[in-house]
Amino acid sequence: NYTSVITENNKFTWKNTFDRCRKFASSLQKRNIKTGDTVSIISPNTHAMYEAHFAIPMIGAVINTINIRLDPKTISHILNHSDSKIVFSDTEFLPKIKEAFKIGNHKIPIVYIDDCKDFSNNIDNNQSYEDFLNQGNLEDFKSDLSLEDEWFPISLSYTSGTTGDPKGVVTHHRGAYLNAISNHLIWHMKKNPIYLWTLPMFHCNGWCFPWTIAALAGTNICLRKI
Repeated sequence: NYTSVITENNKFTWKNTFDRCRKFASSLQKRNIKTGDTVSIISPNTHAMYEAHFAIPMIGAVINTINIRLDPKTISHILNHSDSKIVFSDTEFLPKIKEAFKIGNHKIPIVYIDDCKDFSNNIDNNQSYEDFLNQGNLEDFKSDLSLEDEWFPISLSYTSGTTGDPKGVVTHHRGAYLNAISNHLIWHMKKNPIYLWTLPMFHCNGWCFPWTIAALAGTNICLRKI
C-alpha cells in the first residue's frame, strides 16, 4: 500500500504503478514493439514518464527520453536516428512533435499524454495514453524477458546537439542497475524515501533514480515545473 507516485493531479500506490506498467508493456507488444525496438517519450516529470521507465524495458525495448527544450528539427533528427517505432508526447509538446513529423515525414504512431488541462486545446485524433494502457491485457501479460546479455541496451539518450547533430548515448541493463544501486549507497538513502523530483527524467533517465526509488519502495513527488 506504499505510495509510489504523487503528481499535481494523481496519486498511485506501488500496486497501481506495477499494474499500469504491465498494461503499458502488454499494449506495446500488441503494437508489435519487440526486443531492441526504440520507444520515444517527450514529457515533463509525469506519472507516464515514470511508468515508461519500467514498462518499456519490461519487453526488452529501449526507452528514448527526448529533451523537452529541443526544437522540432532536432527532435526529428532524434526520431530518425533512433529508428523510433512509436512516440508518446505530453499534450504541451504535441505541436512541437507534429512540426517535427512534418520536417522528417515520420510515419510512426503518436500517443498523447493528457496530464495538464492547460494544454487540452492541443488534443487531436491520436490515441490517448490512458486508452493505450487500457488496450493492454493485465491478466495474460507476463514479463518473461530473459536477456541473453546484461550489456543489452535499456535506454538511448541524446546530447543537446550544441556542436552539431545530437549524439546517441546508450545505457545498458548492467549499467542502469549498478548506477541505481550506487545512488542508494552513495546518498545513504533509507527505505521508503520521499523523493522530490527537480531533475528532469529525460536527463540520462534522471541519473537512474527512477529505478533507485523503486528499489527502496519510495515515493516519487513529480512536478511539471519547479
